Amino acid sequence: MRIRTRCGPRRLRLRHAALRYAEHGWDVLPGAYLARDRFCCGPGCQTVACHPAWMDWPELASHDPRLVSSWWTGRPYSVLLATGRAFDALEVSAFLGVSTAGATRRGPVARSSTGRWLLLVRPGSDLHPELAGRPDVVLHNAGSWIPAPPTPGPAGRMRWVVTPSEVKWRLPNPDSVQAMVAEALPVLRVDSGELTLRAA
Repeated sequence: MRIRTRCGPRRLRLRHAALRYAEHGWDVLPGAYLARDRFCCGPGCQTVACHPAWMDWPELASHDPRLVSSWWTGRPYSVLLATGRAFDALEVSAFLGVSTAGATRRGPVARSSTGRWLLLVRPGSDLHPELAGRPDVVLHNAGSWIPAPPTPGPAGRMRWVVTPSEVKWRLPNPDSVQAMVAEALPVLRVDSGELTLRAA
């Protein structure tokens, strides 16, 4: 009789999600798996945050369903998606994510348990000057990756705010999305000699 381990159902959920992304041409790679309150990719792993399971992941990321399926036959690896290929991802703070959520429903939007939002867009655009250098805005493009739902974390799992199927796997124009984020940036205003922070 085959005994199912405790991580069996979670591994199957992660593999199912990885295959669904791969079937739509999104390059997938396994990430370190959650072990108690930290991520681990094998013996001697020193990186506690989410990270790829392999150093040479850029050459190995794939959307071949058979290959992807084989990666999740053992451990409940995190599901990571390579950016700069089928899509780029604009990572923003919770404030900016909530502020632009309604306007960005033309494309998939994910949210982490720590409150970071990932706005998926068509690849190829640079970060606009008004967003560049801001710690609350990060563009994931060629050579980067993002964790994808339902990847678990110490404080909870990645979730879709807008699922890819809701938008029929279409991706919005990156410049339009960046413009919406820029419009939602907090700005400084001087009132009667006092400096205050408000939404744009």
